Amino acid sequence: MPGLGTVINVCAILVGAGVGVAVGHRLPERTRITVTDALGLLTLVIGALNIVAIRDEDFVALVGGSWTLFVVLGGVVVGGVIGSLLHIEGRLEKFGGWFQARLARDSSSEARERFIEGFVTSSLLFCIGPLAILGSLSDGLGNGIEQLTLKSALDMFAALAFAATLGWGVALSALPVGLWQGFLTVMGVAAGAFLPGALIAAITATGGVLLLGIGFRLLHVRQVAVGDLLPALVVAPLIASLFLL
Repeated sequence: MPGLGTVINVCAILVGAGVGVAVGHRLPERTRITVTDALGLLTLVIGALNIVAIRDEDFVALVGGSWTLFVVLGGVVVGGVIGSLLHIEGRLEKFGGWFQARLARDSSSEARERFIEGFVTSSLLFCIGPLAILGSLSDGLGNGIEQLTLKSALDMFAALAFAATLGWGVALSALPVGLWQGFLTVMGVAAGAFLPGALIAAITATGGVLLLGIGFRLLHVRQVAVGDLLPALVVAPLIASLFLL
């Protein structure tokens, strides 16, 4: 059944976040900081591995070995301009703050910031990775939900670790995950079979750059506005598709 993988993923995030909130207050601050740092480092590693997709055979064959990086760079720059003009990051933060004001008992500014950070950071992390894209397309094409099942397991443990530090905002990330992966699944049903491997590689490599930004946020190196860079996931494959003409 198309969409089953996304349903499992959403449930896994909710379960992980629920357990994380339940045990989070029992963990000392030092432990929670260490766990967050570990997730930040792991996110950097995953991002770097995704960027390797610029050397994908189909991608290189389409645009040329010296142009793959240009496609990703163009996607990130143009996508960043579009995202900043649309204020995507700010809209995500406002949505998280609006939800927190209606659900949370603690209305302090610190609690609000933790809720928003948990929602925004986990939403970006769970939506950007190649498993979210490729797994959802595979689900829509009827090729199985194995990739989304693996992603669900990873997201559950990540949600647990995030929620232990950042609280219920992490659980809210299940909403954009469901909408995004549901949309991709529908795209897979409609036209995924016609999406060239080179364009998927462009999306994967660009997603890797965005994941590096998330890693920097988790490590508090720099608060990269990754939300504003999300249009890059659309712009990069569009630039690559110009080489098909």
